[in-house]
Amino acid sequence: QYLTRGYGGSLSGPTRVDTKSHTYQQTGDEALLLARTAPTWVARNRREGARAATLDGAGIIIMDDGFQNPSIHKSVSVLVVDGAFGFGNSHLIPAGPLREPLTAALERADAVAIVGKDQAGILAAIGNTKPVLHAQIEPGPEADQLRGTRVMAFAGIGLPQKFFAFLRQMGCEVVETRAFADHHAYTAGEIAALQKQAKAAGARLVTTEKDAVRLPADARAGIAILSITVTWQDEFAVDDMLDKLFPDEPKR
Repeated sequence: QYLTRGYGGSLSGPTRVDTKSHTYQQTGDEALLLARTAPTWVARNRREGARAATLDGAGIIIMDDGFQNPSIHKSVSVLVVDGAFGFGNSHLIPAGPLREPLTAALERADAVAIVGKDQAGILAAIGNTKPVLHAQIEPGPEADQLRGTRVMAFAGIGLPQKFFAFLRQMGCEVVETRAFADHHAYTAGEIAALQKQAKAAGARLVTTEKDAVRLPADARAGIAILSITVTWQDEFAVDDMLDKLFPDEPKR
């Protein structure tokens, strides 16, 4: 089961997310996405959330954005790094993007997962201190309908430009882009303006799954939603990292 703080949501929890009744205003957008694949709990108090998930039958609890949270002992901790962004300027907030010094984070990490090609010197920065897992983002089945078409893309995520570049790499002709703040709450008026602009450009409007849950229900028609999946370069390396969770099970 997943455990998240429900960033941007109003519920303090612990609350098990119901995709049919809860809204992103209550749980946050990320919790709704996680709940599509596995039982998900929203809890500002992580210990209470973990206790609720355990009572609900959870054998394994995956914490979303819980690396710096000290209230729960983790069996496995993975430091996930974007291959293109890396560690930024390597300074701490507010001078840079890091929440803690890299050396301190590496001491607690069981492995480092690099998503995408290492374009930022990540391997050089971490050295040979930890096992490194390599992963890449793959587009969902909607990509077949979007390749070779004119699109206008919009996104309110952490790195909107990454989504726009991903569409171009897929083979879309991206004629217009519009970036919003992360977790932006879209209004019907904003979507109507985007649809008008896309129509004038002869393009199809497209956004991310994370943005889609924040669209007004009556304003989603005609908007293409691109899903993504993460694939591991070496699944057996991931299995090796997770073996400590199942010490009594035979290895594959």
